[in-house]
Amino acid sequence: MKLKSMALAASLLALASGAFAGPVKVGMITTTSGGGAGLGIDVRDGFMLAVKQSGNTDIEVIIEDDQRKPDIAVQLADKMIQSDKVDVLTGIIWSNLAMAVVPGAVAQGKFYLSPNAGPSALAGAGCDKNYFNVAWQNDNLHEAAGAYANSVGYANSFILAPNYPAGKDALTGYKRFYKGAVAGELYTELGQTDYAAEIAQIRASGADSVFFFLPGGMGISFLKQYADSGVGLPVVGPAFSFDQGILQAVGAAALGVVNTSQWNKDIDNAANKAFVESFQAEYGRLPSLYASQGFDTANLLLSAMAKAEVTDADAFRAALEAADFTSVRGDFKFNTNHHPIQDIYAREVIQEGDIFTNKIIGVALEDHADAYAADCKM
Repeated sequence: MKLKSMALAASLLALASGAFAGPVKVGMITTTSGGGAGLGIDVRDGFMLAVKQSGNTDIEVIIEDDQRKPDIAVQLADKMIQSDKVDVLTGIIWSNLAMAVVPGAVAQGKFYLSPNAGPSALAGAGCDKNYFNVAWQNDNLHEAAGAYANSVGYANSFILAPNYPAGKDALTGYKRFYKGAVAGELYTELGQTDYAAEIAQIRASGADSVFFFLPGGMGISFLKQYADSGVGLPVVGPAFSFDQGILQAVGAAALGVVNTSQWNKDIDNAANKAFVESFQAEYGRLPSLYASQGFDTANLLLSAMAKAEVTDADAFRAALEAADFTSVRGDFKFNTNHHPIQDIYAREVIQEGDIFTNKIIGVALEDHADAYAADCKM
């Protein structure tokens, strides 16, 4: 579908920067159907909220559903680049889809702004001057989970993740910071829903804790089955399995679980408070991590549009690198490989009335940069 933003509200960004430099056409390829649809919908809704608030009528956003299939994502990217003549691409949730789309898009001179997927292959030697990740590098939240596990004395973790690029980055990231032993390590199928065999292995492993990365419906299935199993070992993981759009489906099984994230609704700054309030007003639900990433991605793009024409690639790239926007995370800056340097928090799952949500309990990693920047030669 096509959506063109309408001037319904004037944002502080537009008021502060004056007229925008020129029109920009954005191609958003994201997951809006099937497994994982909630993640793509939240990225889309956060992005479009920022566009709406900007009052900028010179940005056109073409939105297509990748169905979580790499071949579909590639077809959509080809259409957007060759037929729709987009200037910027964004929206991909899954790292295997990003690996299928991003290298070809930037090779054709298009800018790619990732609101989610951050595979290690695009952060190190495979980085590109036109590729920017506004969320994180895949390993980051898992590295923070490893640091948290150390801080509470876990010494023998059982770890598992799906068998795809982000899953491999997850376990690599956890082990990079975690100092204890690994009781067992498993890669599950992407999209798997039955975890009886994995839970049996956890039970028999002698582990004192469990770390898992299972995004979307995979995490819902695992947590429910794990809670019903009575294994009872403490669980730690990244926000992807404990975020706002997932917690209501998981329910009480997630209470007390500590997870790591670069964002939460209770980060105490004016931009975040306004974002949470306006997202609820617009969509009737609390924003998720993914919604915050979509919102920040749009505001990064709008900040660059206020400074330079997208047709002047060098100037536009410099404007993106400056990251001159107010992030809902607070401090935000890019490293030399165009991935964020940022705080990553430990959050605990709590219940507020009928709503399951998270609260920040501490900073797991401060001003954290990814491990691959030194390998990026731009």
